[in-house]
Amino acid sequence: MKRRRWPAVLAVVAVLALLLATALDQRMIVRQYELDAASISAPVRLAVLTDLHECDYGAGGAQLLQELAKLSPDAVLCVGDMFADGGSYAYGTAVMAALADKWPAYYVTGNHEYWTNEVGRIVGLVRESGVTVLDQECAVLDVNGQRISLCGVPDPYAMVYAGAPDTETQLARAHSQAEPGTFTLLMAHRPELINKYAAAGYDLVVAGHAHGGQVRLPGLINGLCAPNQGWFPQFAGGLYRAGDTTMVVSRGLSTQAQWCVPRVFNRPELVLITVY
Repeated sequence: MKRRRWPAVLAVVAVLALLLATALDQRMIVRQYELDAASISAPVRLAVLTDLHECDYGAGGAQLLQELAKLSPDAVLCVGDMFADGGSYAYGTAVMAALADKWPAYYVTGNHEYWTNEVGRIVGLVRESGVTVLDQECAVLDVNGQRISLCGVPDPYAMVYAGAPDTETQLARAHSQAEPGTFTLLMAHRPELINKYAAAGYDLVVAGHAHGGQVRLPGLINGLCAPNQGWFPQFAGGLYRAGDTTMVVSRGLSTQAQWCVPRVFNRPELVLITVY
Protein backbone atom coordinates (compact mmCIF):
# COMPACT_ATOMS: atom_id res chain seq x y z
CA MET A 1 0.00 0.00 0.00
CA LYS A 2 2.79 2.38 0.86
CA ARG A 3 4.39 1.92 -2.55
CA ARG A 4 1.12 2.76 -4.25
CA ARG A 5 1.00 6.12 -2.46
CA TRP A 6 4.23 7.36 -4.00
CA PRO A 7 2.77 8.24 -7.44
CA ALA A 8 0.04 10.29 -5.78
CA VAL A 9 2.54 12.02 -3.50
CA LEU A 10 4.84 12.81 -6.42
CA ALA A 11 1.91 14.15 -8.43
CA VAL A 12 0.93 16.47 -5.57
CA VAL A 13 4.54 17.66 -5.19
CA ALA A 14 4.77 18.32 -8.93
CA VAL A 15 1.53 20.32 -8.92
CA LEU A 16 2.66 22.37 -5.91
CA ALA A 17 6.05 23.02 -7.52
CA LEU A 18 4.38 24.20 -10.72
CA LEU A 19 1.99 26.40 -8.76
CA LEU A 20 4.87 27.95 -6.81
CA ALA A 21 6.88 28.57 -9.98
CA THR A 22 3.86 30.24 -11.59
CA ALA A 23 3.14 32.32 -8.49
CA LEU A 24 6.71 33.62 -8.28
CA ASP A 25 7.27 34.08 -12.01
CA GLN A 26 9.07 37.41 -12.42
CA ARG A 27 9.25 37.48 -16.22
CA MET A 28 7.93 40.67 -17.77
CA ILE A 29 4.64 40.43 -19.62
CA VAL A 30 2.87 42.82 -21.99
CA ARG A 31 -0.69 43.86 -21.16
CA GLN A 32 -2.73 45.68 -23.77
CA TYR A 33 -5.81 47.90 -23.57
CA GLU A 34 -7.93 49.41 -26.34
CA LEU A 35 -9.94 52.60 -25.84
CA ASP A 36 -12.42 54.30 -28.15
CA ALA A 37 -12.23 58.11 -28.34
CA ALA A 38 -14.55 60.33 -30.37
CA SER A 39 -11.75 62.80 -31.14
CA ILE A 40 -9.38 60.09 -32.47
CA SER A 41 -10.05 58.51 -35.87
CA ALA A 42 -6.86 56.46 -36.38
CA PRO A 43 -5.00 54.29 -33.84
CA VAL A 44 -2.46 55.89 -31.49
CA ARG A 45 -0.28 53.41 -29.60
CA LEU A 46 1.05 54.48 -26.21
CA ALA A 47 3.46 52.41 -24.12
CA VAL A 48 3.34 52.94 -20.35
CA LEU A 49 6.37 52.33 -18.13
CA THR A 50 6.30 52.77 -14.38
CA ASP A 51 8.00 51.67 -11.18
CA LEU A 52 11.18 50.48 -12.84
CA HIS A 53 13.14 51.27 -9.66
CA GLU A 54 16.23 50.88 -11.83
CA CYS A 55 15.81 47.08 -12.00
CA ASP A 56 17.92 45.61 -14.79
CA TYR A 57 15.99 43.89 -17.60
CA GLY A 58 19.06 42.64 -19.43
CA ALA A 59 22.25 44.58 -20.03
CA GLY A 60 21.36 48.22 -20.55
CA GLY A 61 17.65 47.43 -20.50
CA ALA A 62 17.94 45.31 -23.63
CA GLN A 63 14.90 43.14 -22.90
CA LEU A 64 12.70 46.13 -22.15
CA LEU A 65 13.78 47.89 -25.33
CA GLN A 66 13.30 44.76 -27.40
CA GLU A 67 9.75 44.33 -26.13
CA LEU A 68 9.00 47.97 -26.82
CA ALA A 69 10.36 47.67 -30.35
CA LYS A 70 7.98 44.75 -30.99
CA LEU A 71 5.04 46.90 -29.88
CA SER A 72 6.00 49.86 -32.11
CA PRO A 73 4.51 52.54 -29.85
CA ASP A 74 3.94 56.07 -31.10
CA ALA A 75 5.15 57.39 -27.73
CA VAL A 76 6.44 56.10 -24.41
CA LEU A 77 4.98 57.42 -21.15
CA CYS A 78 7.06 57.01 -17.98
CA VAL A 79 4.85 57.62 -14.96
CA GLY A 80 7.21 57.74 -12.02
CA ASP A 81 9.58 55.72 -9.84
CA MET A 82 11.84 55.03 -12.77
CA PHE A 83 14.71 55.78 -10.40
CA ALA A 84 15.41 54.42 -6.91
CA ASP A 85 16.44 56.16 -3.73
CA GLY A 86 19.90 54.95 -2.89
CA GLY A 87 20.70 54.22 -6.54
CA SER A 88 23.37 55.69 -8.78
CA TYR A 89 20.78 56.82 -11.41
CA ALA A 90 23.11 55.48 -14.12
CA TYR A 91 20.82 52.67 -15.21
CA GLY A 92 17.65 54.78 -15.12
CA THR A 93 19.38 57.50 -17.12
CA ALA A 94 20.61 54.97 -19.68
CA VAL A 95 17.07 53.62 -20.12
CA MET A 96 15.73 57.15 -20.56
CA ALA A 97 18.34 57.97 -23.21
CA ALA A 98 17.59 54.74 -25.07
CA LEU A 99 13.86 55.52 -25.05
CA ALA A 100 14.39 59.05 -26.32
CA ASP A 101 16.62 57.75 -29.09
CA LYS A 102 13.78 55.68 -30.56
CA TRP A 103 10.46 57.24 -29.57
CA PRO A 104 8.90 60.46 -28.28
CA ALA A 105 9.20 59.87 -24.54
CA TYR A 106 7.61 61.70 -21.60
CA TYR A 107 8.16 61.51 -17.86
CA VAL A 108 6.61 62.52 -14.53
CA THR A 109 8.11 61.95 -11.10
CA GLY A 110 7.09 59.35 -8.54
CA ASN A 111 7.55 59.28 -4.78
CA HIS A 112 10.93 57.53 -4.93
CA GLU A 113 12.44 60.35 -6.96
CA TYR A 114 11.59 62.70 -4.11
CA TRP A 115 12.82 60.27 -1.47
CA THR A 116 16.30 60.51 -3.00
CA ASN A 117 16.44 64.17 -1.91
CA GLU A 118 18.00 64.72 -5.34
CA VAL A 119 14.90 65.12 -7.47
CA GLY A 120 16.33 68.23 -9.15
CA ARG A 121 19.37 66.28 -10.28
CA ILE A 122 17.22 63.38 -11.52
CA VAL A 123 14.89 65.65 -13.48
CA GLY A 124 17.95 67.32 -15.01
CA LEU A 125 19.36 63.94 -16.07
CA VAL A 126 16.02 62.99 -17.64
CA ARG A 127 15.87 66.24 -19.61
CA GLU A 128 19.48 65.81 -20.76
CA SER A 129 18.61 62.33 -22.01
CA GLY A 130 16.07 63.84 -24.41
CA VAL A 131 12.92 62.79 -22.55
CA THR A 132 10.27 65.49 -22.03
CA VAL A 133 9.50 66.16 -18.37
CA LEU A 134 5.91 67.23 -17.70
CA ASP A 135 5.57 69.18 -14.45
CA GLN A 136 2.10 70.74 -14.21
CA GLU A 137 2.20 71.27 -17.95
CA CYS A 138 0.99 69.88 -21.24
CA ALA A 139 2.53 68.92 -24.59
CA VAL A 140 0.83 67.95 -27.84
CA LEU A 141 1.59 64.57 -29.41
CA ASP A 142 0.86 64.49 -33.14
CA VAL A 143 0.60 61.00 -34.66
CA ASN A 144 -0.34 61.06 -38.34
CA GLY A 145 -2.63 64.01 -37.78
CA GLN A 146 -4.10 62.63 -34.55
CA ARG A 147 -3.44 65.16 -31.81
CA ILE A 148 -3.37 64.22 -28.14
CA SER A 149 -2.71 66.66 -25.32
CA LEU A 150 -0.26 64.91 -22.97
CA CYS A 151 -0.40 66.49 -19.53
CA GLY A 152 1.58 65.61 -16.44
CA VAL A 153 1.74 66.34 -12.74
CA PRO A 154 4.50 65.38 -10.28
CA ASP A 155 4.02 63.02 -7.38
CA PRO A 156 2.21 64.64 -4.41
CA TYR A 157 5.53 64.67 -2.54
CA ALA A 158 6.31 67.68 -4.73
CA MET A 159 4.13 69.63 -2.31
CA VAL A 160 6.40 68.57 0.57
CA TYR A 161 9.84 68.64 -1.05
CA ALA A 162 9.44 71.30 -3.74
CA GLY A 163 6.70 73.62 -2.50
CA ALA A 164 4.30 72.72 -5.31
CA PRO A 165 0.67 73.88 -5.03
CA ASP A 166 -2.13 71.49 -4.05
CA THR A 167 -3.10 68.69 -6.40
CA GLU A 168 -6.26 70.39 -7.65
CA THR A 169 -4.30 73.49 -8.65
CA GLN A 170 -1.67 71.39 -10.42
CA LEU A 171 -4.30 69.45 -12.36
CA ALA A 172 -6.13 72.60 -13.40
CA ARG A 173 -2.87 74.31 -14.41
CA ALA A 174 -1.87 71.39 -16.64
CA HIS A 175 -5.35 70.99 -18.16
CA SER A 176 -5.51 74.69 -19.02
CA GLN A 177 -2.57 74.16 -21.38
CA ALA A 178 -4.30 71.39 -23.35
CA GLU A 179 -5.05 72.15 -26.98
CA PRO A 180 -8.80 72.82 -27.30
CA GLY A 181 -10.78 69.95 -28.77
CA THR A 182 -8.03 67.37 -28.33
CA PHE A 183 -8.09 64.10 -26.41
CA THR A 184 -6.53 64.86 -23.00
CA LEU A 185 -4.26 62.33 -21.32
CA LEU A 186 -2.88 62.79 -17.82
CA MET A 187 0.34 61.18 -16.62
CA ALA A 188 0.25 60.85 -12.83
CA HIS A 189 2.02 58.41 -10.53
CA ARG A 190 -0.72 57.70 -7.98
CA PRO A 191 -3.99 56.00 -8.94
CA GLU A 192 -5.90 56.59 -5.71
CA LEU A 193 -6.51 60.23 -6.71
CA ILE A 194 -8.77 59.18 -9.60
CA ASN A 195 -11.71 61.30 -8.42
CA LYS A 196 -9.55 64.42 -8.52
CA TYR A 197 -8.33 63.52 -12.00
CA ALA A 198 -11.91 63.03 -13.16
CA ALA A 199 -13.05 66.32 -11.62
CA ALA A 200 -10.30 68.10 -13.57
CA GLY A 201 -11.80 66.78 -16.82
CA TYR A 202 -9.14 64.44 -18.22
CA ASP A 203 -10.20 61.80 -20.75
CA LEU A 204 -7.53 59.24 -19.86
CA VAL A 205 -5.16 58.85 -16.91
CA VAL A 206 -2.14 56.53 -16.80
CA ALA A 207 -0.68 55.70 -13.39
CA GLY A 208 1.36 53.15 -11.43
CA HIS A 209 2.60 53.17 -7.80
CA ALA A 210 0.48 50.23 -6.57
CA HIS A 211 2.82 47.46 -7.81
CA GLY A 212 -0.23 45.35 -8.55
CA GLY A 213 -1.02 45.06 -4.86
CA GLN A 214 2.13 42.89 -4.57
CA VAL A 215 0.17 39.66 -4.02
CA ARG A 216 -2.70 38.58 -6.29
CA LEU A 217 -5.05 35.62 -6.37
CA PRO A 218 -6.46 35.78 -9.91
CA GLY A 219 -10.25 35.80 -9.86
CA LEU A 220 -10.31 36.37 -6.10
CA ILE A 221 -7.98 39.19 -5.03
CA ASN A 222 -6.67 41.79 -7.48
CA GLY A 223 -4.14 43.03 -4.93
CA LEU A 224 -3.35 42.41 -1.28
CA CYS A 225 -1.77 45.71 -0.24
CA ALA A 226 -0.58 48.86 -1.98
CA PRO A 227 1.12 52.11 -0.92
CA ASN A 228 -1.36 54.81 0.12
CA GLN A 229 -4.29 52.42 -0.41
CA GLY A 230 -3.64 49.83 2.28
CA TRP A 231 -5.18 46.38 2.34
CA PHE A 232 -7.12 45.14 -0.69
CA PRO A 233 -6.49 48.25 -2.82
CA GLN A 234 -9.23 49.36 -5.17
CA PHE A 235 -6.79 50.49 -7.86
CA ALA A 236 -4.05 47.84 -7.86
CA GLY A 237 -3.82 47.40 -11.61
CA GLY A 238 -6.14 47.37 -14.58
CA LEU A 239 -8.72 49.65 -16.18
CA TYR A 240 -11.03 51.84 -14.10
CA ARG A 241 -13.61 54.54 -14.79
CA ALA A 242 -14.82 57.58 -12.88
CA GLY A 243 -17.45 59.60 -14.70
CA ASP A 244 -16.12 60.40 -18.18
CA THR A 245 -12.53 59.61 -17.17
CA THR A 246 -10.80 56.29 -17.85
CA MET A 247 -7.72 55.30 -15.84
CA VAL A 248 -5.23 52.56 -16.69
CA VAL A 249 -2.99 51.47 -13.81
CA SER A 250 0.16 49.52 -14.63
CA ARG A 251 1.40 46.92 -12.17
CA GLY A 252 4.90 48.24 -12.78
CA LEU A 253 8.22 46.81 -13.91
CA SER A 254 10.11 46.34 -10.66
CA THR A 255 10.91 42.79 -9.54
CA GLN A 256 11.86 43.99 -6.06
CA ALA A 257 9.94 42.79 -3.02
CA GLN A 258 7.99 45.30 -0.96
CA TRP A 259 7.85 44.93 2.82
CA CYS A 260 9.96 41.76 2.32
CA VAL A 261 7.05 40.26 0.32
CA PRO A 262 7.76 39.06 -3.25
CA ARG A 263 5.40 39.59 -6.16
CA VAL A 264 2.96 36.68 -6.19
CA PHE A 265 0.85 35.89 -9.29
CA ASN A 266 1.83 39.42 -10.21
CA ARG A 267 4.36 39.49 -13.03
CA PRO A 268 6.03 42.82 -13.86
CA GLU A 269 4.24 44.35 -16.80
CA LEU A 270 4.73 46.62 -19.76
CA VAL A 271 1.46 48.27 -20.80
CA LEU A 272 0.37 49.25 -24.28
CA ILE A 273 -2.74 51.39 -24.76
CA THR A 274 -4.23 51.82 -28.22
CA VAL A 275 -6.57 54.79 -28.54
CA TYR A 276 -8.64 54.87 -31.71
